Amino acid sequence: MKPLLLPLFSKSTNDIRVRLRAVTFFTLLQFLVSCGDHLSPIRSAEIASKGLYSAKITRRSDFIVAGSINHGGSLWRLTDHERLFNWNHKNGEFSSILTADFSAQGKLALTADTNTLVLWDVQSGQARRFWSAPAEILDIALAANGKHALLGLSDSTAVIFDVINGGVKRKFQHSKAVISVDFSADGRLALSGSSDQTAILWNVASGEKLKTFRHRDEVPLVKLSDDGKLAFTVGKYDSAILWNTVNGEKLGELPLQAQYMKRGVRFTAAVFSAGNQYLLTGRPDQIVTLWHSENLQPKQRWKLPKRKAWKPVNAAVLSLAFGQKTNTFIAVSADGFIHYLSDGTSQTGF
Repeated sequence: MKPLLLPLFSKSTNDIRVRLRAVTFFTLLQFLVSCGDHLSPIRSAEIASKGLYSAKITRRSDFIVAGSINHGGSLWRLTDHERLFNWNHKNGEFSSILTADFSAQGKLALTADTNTLVLWDVQSGQARRFWSAPAEILDIALAANGKHALLGLSDSTAVIFDVINGGVKRKFQHSKAVISVDFSADGRLALSGSSDQTAILWNVASGEKLKTFRHRDEVPLVKLSDDGKLAFTVGKYDSAILWNTVNGEKLGELPLQAQYMKRGVRFTAAVFSAGNQYLLTGRPDQIVTLWHSENLQPKQRWKLPKRKAWKPVNAAVLSLAFGQKTNTFIAVSADGFIHYLSDGTSQTGF
């Protein structure tokens, strides 16, 4: 009996080789296409030499507050990348600013380390208020009017904190630490994501639990649209889901391959466009994606460069914003850079 491998060396060998070459070429072509379908930033600017703990861009895309690893907090103007003020919680010391937010008009900013909050005047750079939090702070969101903040705390609560007069005005209870929080633009709705594998939508005035969105892992990122009609929630090793907050229905999931999720490659930043038409997301692997909110199909992708391309440098996307001009976008990466993005149809101005 002839070995089964013999037919490979028959007169049909050339055909097989042609097929193998075709498959190899097609596979290579697919690889090149997959590598080439990401746009690069049209320009970038460094704001921290050793990286960032946190960053937040104003809704108007004119200022950014940054929590530098080596040099504490600072406020930057995006038009010329000038550092306007150093914002630290103690005189003569660099603070570890772990999270920050702006009021809707960008006139006030709130910064937080693990236990303290400082409310800043963006124009003068002066601290208006200084407060100690009721528990370790994991995330914050500043209300549009700058009078109240939503704090995600390690003691299993999210609280409405009066940053003008001090004190907790309302408490929202989870069963484990609250990792991520957000407000609707009018401040009537609050969204909290927790290690208890849930994200909960709350009525701020009454404290009522309106909707519970469930995951199979902790929820490190939540985001509300300005009008509060859409919610985006992310499970750490689970899924990224878009919800209708009015009826609680799941509108769909953003696709992320299983091997990425197992490695913890999830969405680390997100922002809705003003009219809810788009959702802009960022990941730890420097990928920024613009999605159609209606069908969750990607409209454009960008790959942010790393400070050291061949070294394991943390360059996760920390903050995102829609630019002042149509089809322009801004991203801040953890390795200390601001990146300006365009989908190729816009003018270069921001």
